[in-house]
Amino acid sequence: MATGVLSPGRARIEKKTLRRDRWWLPPLNMAVVLAFFVVYATVRIFMNKYYWAPDEHYLTPVYSPCISAACVPGSSHFGQPLPAPPPFVPIAFITFVILAGFRATCYYYRKAYYRSFFLSPAACAVPEPHKKYSGETRFPLILQNYHRYFFYGAVVFALINLYDAILALHGKNGGVGVGLGTIIIWINVLMLWGYTFSCHACRHVFGGRLRNFSKHPVRYRLWTLISKLNVRHGQFAMISLFTVIFTDAYIMAVSAGWISDPRLFN
Repeated sequence: MATGVLSPGRARIEKKTLRRDRWWLPPLNMAVVLAFFVVYATVRIFMNKYYWAPDEHYLTPVYSPCISAACVPGSSHFGQPLPAPPPFVPIAFITFVILAGFRATCYYYRKAYYRSFFLSPAACAVPEPHKKYSGETRFPLILQNYHRYFFYGAVVFALINLYDAILALHGKNGGVGVGLGTIIIWINVLMLWGYTFSCHACRHVFGGRLRNFSKHPVRYRLWTLISKLNVRHGQFAMISLFTVIFTDAYIMAVSAGWISDPRLFN
C-alpha cells in the first residue's frame, strides 16, 4: 500500500506542488557545492603528493596525520607506524574515512544531501518522489546511527590539526615564523573546531544524560556553551567545508612550487 502523500485519504493534487517560487534553487545550489567537494576530495586523496611544504612546515588537513611509510620525509609528525599501502590505496585513507564519515552522518549534512540528491523532500510543501520510506533502518543509511563514534574520531583529528597548526609557526631560518599559509591554516583550524564542537553529538555527550544540572555545574556550563555554538552548527559546517578545500589547495600549490608563500616575518 502506498504511503506518504500517496496514501489513501490524502488529497489528490494533480500538480507536483502549488508553490510558484524557485523552490528548486536552494537544493540545486547545495547539490553543486557538495558534488564539488566530493569530487575535489576524491581527486586529492588519490594524488598522494603535494601535501607537505617542508620549508614552511605546512601539512594539509586532508593528509593529516601522515603515518604511513609512504609519507614524504618530515610530514609524519607522529611517526610512521603503518607500512606503505598498495598503489591503489591512498595514504590518507584513514583520515578520509573518519572525517568523511563524520560529515556524512552529521545531522546538518543529512538534511542537505537528503534534499539535494534524494529529494527527500526537496523543499517544504514539495512531496518527495519516493513511494515508501524505511527511515535509517537499512543499509547504507543505518550507518547514520554511528555518528557519535565518528564524532569521537573527529575530536582526535581536531587535536591533531591544532598540533599541525602549531608546527606551522615555524620560521624558514629557524625559530618562530608566520606566513600567509600559517594564517590560512589557523583560520581553518578555528572553523573545524567550531564545526566539531558545535555538533549535536558533542552537546549530548556533555549534557544529554544529566537529570540534575545543579549536581554537575561544570558539565552544565560546557553544555550551555556548546548549545550556543550548536545554533550555528550549519554555518560552521559550510564554512569549514570551504576552509578545508582552500587550505588544502593553498598548501598543494606551495608544495608543488606553483606559488611562493608570502612571509610576514622570518
